[in-house]
Amino acid sequence: MASSTSSSGAGVPPVLPSIPLAKEPAVPASEQSIGTLVREATAQVSTLVRAEVELARSEVTAEVKKGLQGSIFFIVALVVALFSLFFLFFALGETLALFLNRSASFWIVFGIMILVAGVFGLFGYLRVRKIRKPERTISSLKESAQVLSNRGHGEQQGRLNGHGTR
Repeated sequence: MASSTSSSGAGVPPVLPSIPLAKEPAVPASEQSIGTLVREATAQVSTLVRAEVELARSEVTAEVKKGLQGSIFFIVALVVALFSLFFLFFALGETLALFLNRSASFWIVFGIMILVAGVFGLFGYLRVRKIRKPERTISSLKESAQVLSNRGHGEQQGRLNGHGTR
């Protein structure tokens, strides 16, 4: 397996093993059974699929790492903004205290905060309530399972019928 070409290795996915491009020792098709040909084709398709999955996994992993690194800055900004809200509400309470009793002004700010939290909680509840199970995916998986479970069954039945008619 080859190593990455950059000196630090950062951001460069590792080189993936590839499918050999050299010809394998070939046996003439007339000497090979159908079972051998099918086994070889299945092995080659399996190798190809595994290589494609590995490539996709390495690309997605690299992109996810970039996203996580960038999201740290968003998280820090969110934390600072949330802590800043305390000062906003305190300033609102002090401003209301210029016109009302100080205690009453802070109770009003508290009531407004609870009301806003309740409204956003209701919006969140209404959104979450709309989530449905993935019907098409479930249906597709059931169909695939049914096809795979009947696959060997139909081949055996066809062979039995073929032998019975001779």
